Amino acid sequence: MNALVGLLFAHLGLALAGCEQSPPALGGDPESGRLLLRQFGCGSCHIIPGVAGAKGNTGPPLENVGRRVYLGGVLPNSPENMAQWIREPSRFAPETAMPDLPVSEAQARDMTAYLQELK
Repeated sequence: MNALVGLLFAHLGLALAGCEQSPPALGGDPESGRLLLRQFGCGSCHIIPGVAGAKGNTGPPLENVGRRVYLGGVLPNSPENMAQWIREPSRFAPETAMPDLPVSEAQARDMTAYLQELK
């Protein structure tokens, strides 16, 4: 019986380990990123879950953006690429409707931390 209880606790420990969240992308602050997405008006073009008033339909909805393969159809989706895309989308897709905004590197890291959680 003790072996069965030990085995049960071992499996429970493995199951709980799978529930741990990974650290935020690029060390950014997801909550700050959520607020910055609102501050920079990203919701005027995108639907962004959890961002007040983010109901735009000019750009793609950003729900599940953390699972997408490409950003803007041209840039492989990684936290590093997402932060660059947020700052200078026209660098990667000159014809994009998304404007280059005066977003700092730190702000882009925070925004990326929030967006990468949308999976």
